[in-house]
Amino acid sequence: MKLVPLGDRVVLKQLVAEETTKSGIVLPGQNKEKPQQAEVIAVGPGGMVDGKEVAMQVKVGDKVIFSKYSGTEVKLDNDEYIVVRQNDIVAVVED
Repeated sequence: MKLVPLGDRVVLKQLVAEETTKSGIVLPGQNKEKPQQAEVIAVGPGGMVDGKEVAMQVKVGDKVIFSKYSGTEVKLDNDEYIVVRQNDIVAVVED
């Protein structure tokens, strides 16, 4: 199966959280926050959303940072994804 987002929605796959801090402290599993950084897996077509023209600014493969409590979590074929609106993406991470 494959997720195909509609409108201005974007499918994200969260990146793996680091298990140690920069100073070398190992974090137990329950105390780790989920990272707000993710990779774009699929992008909707944009178009007219709520009466406004929306152009998609992200593309598949981009690494992005998204709002902490945004989106809908979806589990598909043992993989977890988050479906967010494009305006919930706050930045694109460039190397």
